[in-house]
Amino acid sequence: MARPRQPLVDPLDAFCKDTKAYLAGPLGGPLSNLNFAAKDIFDVAGHVTGGGNPDWKATHPPAERNAWIVQTLVSAGATMVGKTHTDELTRGILGENAHYGTPINSKALGRVPGGSSSGSAAAVAGRLVDFALGSDTGGSVRIPASFCGLYGLRPTHGRIPLEGILMQAPSYDTIGWFTRDAETYAKVAETVFQSTIPDASPSRLIIAEDAFEEADEDVSEALMSVAEKLAAMAGSSTTLRLSPNGLTEWAVQQNVLQSVEAWDSVKDWIDQVNPRFSFWVSERYNLAISLTETQTSEATVLRDKVRARMDEVFAGGGFVCLPTAVVPAPLRGLPASAKKDVQGRLSRLTCIAGTTGRPQLSMPLAEVNGLPVGISIMGDHGSDEELIGFARRVEAELAD
Repeated sequence: MARPRQPLVDPLDAFCKDTKAYLAGPLGGPLSNLNFAAKDIFDVAGHVTGGGNPDWKATHPPAERNAWIVQTLVSAGATMVGKTHTDELTRGILGENAHYGTPINSKALGRVPGGSSSGSAAAVAGRLVDFALGSDTGGSVRIPASFCGLYGLRPTHGRIPLEGILMQAPSYDTIGWFTRDAETYAKVAETVFQSTIPDASPSRLIIAEDAFEEADEDVSEALMSVAEKLAAMAGSSTTLRLSPNGLTEWAVQQNVLQSVEAWDSVKDWIDQVNPRFSFWVSERYNLAISLTETQTSEATVLRDKVRARMDEVFAGGGFVCLPTAVVPAPLRGLPASAKKDVQGRLSRLTCIAGTTGRPQLSMPLAEVNGLPVGISIMGDHGSDEELIGFARRVEAELAD
């Protein structure tokens, strides 16, 4: 037996208005007391996956089956109450959609929720649902988590099946989710990963010095005090510079390679449909078209160097600690030039896990001028459960 359907109330403009996708989970499952939302890139049988672009929605048929992650959660008893807004084809990081608007960030009024999983983050922050699905290619779970004061994981690349989602760049695409507390995060994770979340602490905590330098001074100071508390809970701690030549070139190589894959994912559809895009999204696809083979080859070489360097960093075990974002949530409606600057700065931090395929969990443990700022822990491949277990311990101990 499933729970009766309740009317969806959405004062935050978090949910898509052009779909009635709803799936009731059975009573008695491990998640039967939870409801959730899904970013509008996840297939729900009988409904068109809109992808944040009206022309995409108009030119694609309804899904034949539920996405793997959606079906897994519903089978465990969770009820999906609706689909949430996303940046167009997931090609954004701030959460402003030229076609459907910007969800309200209830933790930072007048500011963006972060993208591209904007509606999911807004819905959880505003207590409309218990948790919500997002995706993270270049930071689209981690950044909204930081801006909205939530827990959000980019999992180990390939850890969660991507069956039934709108892909952007397959080498970087992952599925994550948002919650307001670590205990709920762990509960959902046990269903998704089919494993038990341990009571975990890292053997050491590596504080990424150059990553903290990328953040605004007040953000860095607020998060460094949290990092010191995390270090005291680890077996040992140390500071380290991740990149010998700075994190900017690390971000550039992912931008090049991710852009090439993102263009390859949609170029045939764009050629056929000539869709409407915002200036920002058009610019990103035009960048991909303009890239040369030399640029792509150079980026591939640098990607290998980044991966080798991070293998060295993790050789001794432990977690890396870094700011999730360089700034709190920016104001809504920034000029295009200001948006580009913020996006570039954010990518210097998000590219580390993206390039290496490692899991990174953002935790809502600090504020700057009343605005949430997230601090992240990054683990080696396959350490997703340990990250979540440590976050649960941190939440419990810092609450005392």
